[in-house]
Amino acid sequence: MSKPRVIVTGASRGLGLGIARRLGAAGYEVIGIARRESEALATLRGAPGAGIVHFVPFDLADIAALPELARVLRRDFGTAYGLVNNAGIGTAGVLSNMRDSQIEELVRLNTLSPLILTKHVVRSMLAAGTGRIVNVASIVGFTGYSGLAAYGATKAALIGFTRSLAREVGRAGINVNAIAPGFIETDLTKAMPAEERERIARRSALQRLAEVDDVADAVEFLLGERSRSITGTVLTIDAGNTA
Repeated sequence: MSKPRVIVTGASRGLGLGIARRLGAAGYEVIGIARRESEALATLRGAPGAGIVHFVPFDLADIAALPELARVLRRDFGTAYGLVNNAGIGTAGVLSNMRDSQIEELVRLNTLSPLILTKHVVRSMLAAGTGRIVNVASIVGFTGYSGLAAYGATKAALIGFTRSLAREVGRAGINVNAIAPGFIETDLTKAMPAEERERIARRSALQRLAEVDDVADAVEFLLGERSRSITGTVLTIDAGNTA
């Protein structure tokens, strides 16, 4: 029996890499997409017990090429059971000072790209009568954060997309959910000044930052049978930062 195939975008590092690692170990056939294969992803793909993890190079900001990407994925790997829209950028900046090109880049990769990719991938799910879609949003999409107006707008759009698409495709047996991470223990946050990290931790109910594995656990749950009656929801993973 073939393993369920799951497409994970932005799989070369950070959250995407952690999600690919968890899903591969859990028995999914993972199709990781990123512009370039990182050393960490290459190591994962050759590691004992990592499961089946493929790598497909693609620039997800190339909107016009997304239909062809979906066609190639379907031809080479078959119908995907799951799609994890994780790829994105977190460009910060006060809106009044941001270049228009920066705003356009954020919207293209964080919002337009997952919408168009989902449009083409979900067609096969509709034909199969089953599927799971998980969109990686952010707590900034509903709390806001100074200096992240454009970024927050893209993540809020993903949340609205999740809720509406869940209603569109639910009758076909497809679940659509989002996860909203807060500040996560990654190389990026480790580079923060210690006092900043401590301030964020103190603000959280659990007095710490969430970790990549916490997000990966949530994605695995939303792809699995135990979440079969959960759709159109946003699962917040922030160690209680927004509690």
